[in-house]
Amino acid sequence: MFTVTVTHDSPVPPFEQLRIGVIAQVRSGELAAGTKIPTVRALAAELGLAPNTVARAYRELEADGVVETRGRQGSFIASSGDPTRDAAGRAATDYVAAIRRLGLDDAAALGYVQSALEI
Repeated sequence: MFTVTVTHDSPVPPFEQLRIGVIAQVRSGELAAGTKIPTVRALAAELGLAPNTVARAYRELEADGVVETRGRQGSFIASSGDPTRDAAGRAATDYVAAIRRLGLDDAAALGYVQSALEI
């Protein structure tokens, strides 16, 4: 079931609240791959938002691989899985490759990660 709440007095822009809400539902399994999501106009009316706000969130979700648009059929949750985990995995792989090129050992690599997490 597609349910997203947007708080109009939040400091987080509505399109970002919508984007984060959809990603959270995908991660939790509430929105499975292939689930049809409401049209831009229908969701905008339901949430009391401008259609352009919903369209922006959908565009960003599509760019992130969370949503896919199938023309007249509508928009659906993509089947590629959790894009956040995919991006994090790619970033970790790139980091390890860079550490290896620099000739650093695993202990040094972990030390840099620990330092970065403490920032």
